[in-house]
Amino acid sequence: MSDRKSYKSDLSEDRWALIEPVITAWKAKHPSVSGHQGNYEMREIVNAILYQSRTGCQWDYLPHDLPPPGAVKYYFYKWRDDGTDQTIHDLLRWQVRESRGRLPDPSLVVLDTQSLHAAAGVPAATTGRDAAKKVPGRKRGLAVDVLGLVIAVVVLAASAHDNAAGTALLDKVAADIDTVKKALVDQGFKNTVVEHGADLGIAVEIVERNPADRGFVPQPIRWRVEQTNGILILHRRLVRDYEHRPASSESRVYWAISDVMARRLTGTSTPAWRGA
Repeated sequence: MSDRKSYKSDLSEDRWALIEPVITAWKAKHPSVSGHQGNYEMREIVNAILYQSRTGCQWDYLPHDLPPPGAVKYYFYKWRDDGTDQTIHDLLRWQVRESRGRLPDPSLVVLDTQSLHAAAGVPAATTGRDAAKKVPGRKRGLAVDVLGLVIAVVVLAASAHDNAAGTALLDKVAADIDTVKKALVDQGFKNTVVEHGADLGIAVEIVERNPADRGFVPQPIRWRVEQTNGILILHRRLVRDYEHRPASSESRVYWAISDVMARRLTGTSTPAWRGA
């Protein structure tokens, strides 16, 4: 890495060592036609992505001592489109699960959605209004395991029903992991999701809220997805949806959780806003 002053979002040597093999292998498969190795270290490209994730800054506001926005955009979009971001994320997730004495892939997932305001400039064609929550923007759906680790993410217009997010999440889970046999959802999901899960070999259980409960009461196992939503908000780029394409919004989730998992694997805490 360069001799610049470090940022709190920068990868440590240990965290970089976790993802460097994936980046190096990707670089070897995508050589420059001219044979040029590029002007920027791959570690610095990832540092710039993580800096933007943590601070929420616009592309043109990336610090001048990080690679220029054009270079960072190039790799962010490339890795989004070819799935390298998810490859890094999944490898880290397997390591975290195994470090907790679990099999690499889960048998149970928890589904939930969260509606987010969209920033100015986000295309209207990919946004909508959540009628129930009165939120104009996009809807982010997560499937997490019992540790709160992300298994799948989808981003839709906020006007989309939870059923649409639920079926899309189940499709992603079934396509990527064949060990999942059960999914827990809240009452916002309907029988459409239950039936779709059955078609995929996944038993979907709608967890009923206790009518005697007042205010927010964590539900066994299902609270893990709420915890994950809270962790994502530490990454300011995810507080609103700033991305032109929903696929970029999904990629931001993978990068944010990859950062969290790399810190867990190396015993490094994630700074809170007031200390970052």
